[in-house]
Amino acid sequence: MSFIAIIPARLKSTRLPNKPLADIAGKPMVVRVIEQALKSDAEMVVVATDDMAVQDAVVAADYACMLTRADHPSGTDRLAEMVDRMALSDDAIVVNVQGDEPLIDPALINAVAAQLVANPALAMATASHSIDNAEDFFNPNVVKVVCNAAAEAMYFSRAPIPWDRDSFADDNSDEDWVLPAELDAQRHIGIYAYRAGFLRAYAQLAASKLEDIEMLEQLRVLWHGYKIGVYRAAQAPAAGVDTPEDLARVRAVFAQA
Repeated sequence: MSFIAIIPARLKSTRLPNKPLADIAGKPMVVRVIEQALKSDAEMVVVATDDMAVQDAVVAADYACMLTRADHPSGTDRLAEMVDRMALSDDAIVVNVQGDEPLIDPALINAVAAQLVANPALAMATASHSIDNAEDFFNPNVVKVVCNAAAEAMYFSRAPIPWDRDSFADDNSDEDWVLPAELDAQRHIGIYAYRAGFLRAYAQLAASKLEDIEMLEQLRVLWHGYKIGVYRAAQAPAAGVDTPEDLARVRAVFAQA
């Protein structure tokens, strides 16, 4: 299996300023992410950033980094620039590893890439895991995905889907609801693999109304008729770093290693 891992990293974060450079056991967070990605089967790991400070930190650790434009509206658009800058062939597979996940499982990176290797009809792949409690199911910050029989995404939503009409027919508060075992609700995991050719096409796709309503970028892909494969992970991945509290938790994990 051949694929490239690209790590988009931006300094601008409202909840945790200078996040990629946050120290974790003596190394910047972005370097910790690189180290995890290098444990996967990726033939190359490269950081894509629009900030010289991030590039300096990555290069100082002797890893690969490329400066991109600063005006990209999303990480996917940044990857689209990268595939052109790197002159990747259209059938090359690129995995987007988030720059704020220093505990990401290398096996998850491999599994998402493998979806594209196994199914040439897929333009893109991602992952999910089972939701086993009502609090997460009804939480709009937890993105849900519903798949077809071929493990391809039918829809992503912040709403509780699929909706069990009979089980949820009463008027009780959602705090009292217990998820039916047969519901098989799936939480979306924010890791993506793409074919380089699709990334080039994505940069030209118009945003969809559903994407704007749900604030979910992947709905643009479904809106335009592309297929997204979904790998079902056995368990939830380690959480990323969005807040100072998250950073403290990750630092504690590395301190115990």
